[in-house]
Amino acid sequence: MKEENDILKHTILNLPGKPGVYQFYDANDTLLYIGKAKNLKKRVSSYFSKTHYENNKLRILVKKIADVKHIVVDTESDALLLENNLIKKYQPKYNVNLKDDKTFPWICIKNEAFPRVFSTRNIVSDGSKYYGPYTSASTVRTILSLIRQLYKLRTCPHTLSTENIQRGKIKKCLEFHIGNCLAPCESMQTEENYNAAISQIHLILKGNLKDLLDHLNKIMLEFSSKYLFEDAEMIRQKIEMLEKFQTKSTIVNPSIHNVDVFSIVQDNDLSFVNFLKVVNGAIIQAHTVEMKKQLDESPGELLEFAITEVRSRLHSDAKEIIVPFLLESLPPNSFQTVPKIGDKRKLLELSERNAKYFMLERKRQKASISPEKSTFRILSTLKSDLRLSEIPIHIECFDNSNIQGANPVAACVVFKNARASKRDYRHFNIKTVIGPDDFASMKEVVSRRYSRMLEEQLDLPQLIIVDGGKGQLNAAVQGLEELELRGRIAVIGIAKRLEEIYFPGDPIPLYIDKNSESLKLIQQMRNEAHRFGITFHRLKRSDSMLKSEITNIPGIGESTLKKLWSRVSNIEEMKNLTENELIEILGEKKAKLVKIYLEGLKTHS
Repeated sequence: MKEENDILKHTILNLPGKPGVYQFYDANDTLLYIGKAKNLKKRVSSYFSKTHYENNKLRILVKKIADVKHIVVDTESDALLLENNLIKKYQPKYNVNLKDDKTFPWICIKNEAFPRVFSTRNIVSDGSKYYGPYTSASTVRTILSLIRQLYKLRTCPHTLSTENIQRGKIKKCLEFHIGNCLAPCESMQTEENYNAAISQIHLILKGNLKDLLDHLNKIMLEFSSKYLFEDAEMIRQKIEMLEKFQTKSTIVNPSIHNVDVFSIVQDNDLSFVNFLKVVNGAIIQAHTVEMKKQLDESPGELLEFAITEVRSRLHSDAKEIIVPFLLESLPPNSFQTVPKIGDKRKLLELSERNAKYFMLERKRQKASISPEKSTFRILSTLKSDLRLSEIPIHIECFDNSNIQGANPVAACVVFKNARASKRDYRHFNIKTVIGPDDFASMKEVVSRRYSRMLEEQLDLPQLIIVDGGKGQLNAAVQGLEELELRGRIAVIGIAKRLEEIYFPGDPIPLYIDKNSESLKLIQQMRNEAHRFGITFHRLKRSDSMLKSEITNIPGIGESTLKKLWSRVSNIEEMKNLTENELIEILGEKKAKLVKIYLEGLKTHS
């Protein structure tokens, strides 16, 4: 042990007095901690010269250190970046834990003829232009909504090449008919006209609203001078929308351009760092991160780490960084400002208020009842409200879906511990009922569901919820009686009109308080069953309609269709068949007929 200590002391004594990153390892060569220093020798020596440690974690860390490795760099800024990269890569036990692993949304202007503009969380290196990332999905939605009000852009995924347009391979769709698109697919809008709108959208997303407003005002005056008053009015409306958008965003002096604002507040072992991005006096990004202290790091050390990490994630290259106090290290090519008065001080105070609000919100969350206790409370209330004999840990809810008797289906959703258990969801094709008979359909699916569970010896639910009133409830009860399960499982019906709860054999419904957690859970299950059933019904209806439609292809008979359906199970699989695969199944002549038809389906889908 003495020999190991001597080696460690020798290593520390021979560290250079230069900027760099140090790494602490234990006797098993496990990386414990990564730090940066302006002077490696002084910083590392300070760990071993203390007579009193700020906290127990630091004392234990120093006791575990068996080896020190280091990397020398040119400047303290380089050390800050290297430390951040190494911590992200190795995530040592004793380093600061920054609790934020979000993937942020971007706005993409696609690199294609007649570019689409949409939000995405994935960046593809195909020459497209990406703006962001935005820390709020609602901000992205607001900006895209503004763009769609200002400009009529296409949203379809078709390749609008000159060849495809000239050959008439693509037809205008519903978006054209409802006025959202000018149908460039049928040469009703020129590429030059479309790209003029895209150029203006680039200016909006860059935050250069002043340049765009000046440009639009000039065009409006030109239209007016030529007595094109309708065109001038359309431009005026765009200017008004943009000015409203700018007014909502601008909160400080517009001369404050491309600035990052950071503030920090602390609470015991947690710190909260808020970030604001300001361009032309408008806040275009806002984000708060939570950091868990490990070794009693100073606010300055935590803020330095957060600045490097947040700017890296959000791709910020602002040269000016507004901070509450002077920092030792900053990212390269940046400088810090500690404002005392004026608009920059107001921005810093706004950032601090956001950080404090975030901290208080976290405190409220922690002070609230734990999820387990919350679940127990909700289910206990449900047991009491419905006068059940036991707490309903396992609940199932049924809903029927049909349109005039066509493609009748039913859905069963399962909640365990008051949470959706989606892997246990089931949907049913109605097999024995002819026509739109909800009662008989409900009896069938309840019988099928629980006869299967009995056969497989699965655990039965404590409660069944039926979407509907007395009729559907009685049908479900009949299904349970045939399986001799009446009395073993509680069952209720919920009627939509007034959210009445019906019990078997009781004509008088129960009305649960509209704000009750138990009613909200019942409603959540009912709505989820309806959603799940409707989704399946639409899929089945669409597939059924296409299957019946495909029988109308001239020259294609029933025997040919049987060959085709023997190889695929749905229309989507059929669309994906290559021409060679179709020829192999049907022969060249019939394959060509089917291929032309399927291409038509793709175009209009």
